[in-house]
Amino acid sequence: MNYNKPFLITYLNTATFSLYLLPFLIKRLYHEKLLNTNVKTYAAVPTLTSTHQLLSTQETMKLSFMFCFLWFFANFTTNTSLAYTTVGSSTILSSMSGLFTLAIGALFKVERLNLIKFVAVIISIAGVMLVSYSDHILNDPHAPSPLVGDILALSGAIFYGCYTIFLKLKIGSEDRIDMPLFFGFVGAFNILLLWPAIPILDYFGIETFEIPMDGILWLVIFLNAFIGTFLSDYLWLLSMLMTSPLVVTLGISLTTPLALIGDVIFNSIIPNARYSIGALFVIIGFFMVNTNTLREAKIKIQEETVESNQL
Repeated sequence: MNYNKPFLITYLNTATFSLYLLPFLIKRLYHEKLLNTNVKTYAAVPTLTSTHQLLSTQETMKLSFMFCFLWFFANFTTNTSLAYTTVGSSTILSSMSGLFTLAIGALFKVERLNLIKFVAVIISIAGVMLVSYSDHILNDPHAPSPLVGDILALSGAIFYGCYTIFLKLKIGSEDRIDMPLFFGFVGAFNILLLWPAIPILDYFGIETFEIPMDGILWLVIFLNAFIGTFLSDYLWLLSMLMTSPLVVTLGISLTTPLALIGDVIFNSIIPNARYSIGALFVIIGFFMVNTNTLREAKIKIQEETVESNQL
C-alpha cells in the first residue's frame, strides 16, 4: 500500500524477461564477427532427439507477441486486486485459474472433463463464493473495496487459463521451443509496446508515475521481479509443457495457505469460519482435480508402454 503502482510493477517484472535475450544476442554478434573476419565456422549439431519440429526464431517471436498481452493483463489484474482486497483473498481467487484452465482446456480438447473434475469445480466455486462473501462483510482496512478486488483477481485467473491453454495448443511439447528466447521476446515486446500506457495512466490520474525512493522498496521490487517472474515463470512454462496445463496449478494452489499465514502474521487478520471453510473448499477442489489428472497421466503412460511392447 506504500507503493500502489500495479501497472508499473507488472511492467518492470515483465521487462526482466528481456534479459533472456542476452545470450542469444551475444551468440549472434559472435557469429557475425567470425563471418566478417572470414573464419570458417561449422554449424552446431542439434541435440534434440525428438521428432518434434523446433519452432523457428520468427515463429517464436510471433508466439511471444501474442502471449505478451495475455500474460501482462493476467498479472496486472492480479497485482491490482491487492490494492482492494486482502492477500489471502486475492491468492485464493487467483487460484481459480486451474478451474478456468480445466474449462477452457476441455473446450479445446486439451483436458478431459469427467465427474470428479466437475465435482471439484463445483466445490471450488462454492469456496470462492464463501471467500468473496466473507470479504464483503469483513470491512477490513486492508481491503477497502473487496468486491472490486475479487473481480480483478478472478479476471486474472481467466486470463491465466487462456494463455496457458493457448501455449499448450501452439507449442505442445517442451522440446519444440527455445524457452529463454521465447521469454526474451516477451520481455522485449513488453518494453517496446506497453510503455505508452505509463504516461497515459499518469495523465488521467489513474496511476501516477513515481520512482521508488526507498532502498528496501527497491529490494522488494527486485526480488519480486527476479523470483516471482524471471525464474518462476520459466519453471512454470517448462513444467506445463512437460506435463499438462492443469497439473501445474497444483503448485499455484499451494500459495493459498501461505498467503493466509502471511495475512495473519503481517496484517493481524484472523480469518473467520466462513472464510476458512471457503479456502479449504478451494484447496480440496484443486487436489481433487490434480490427483485425478495425475492418475489419468499414469494410466496413459501404462497404455503407451503396453502398445510399444506389443510392437
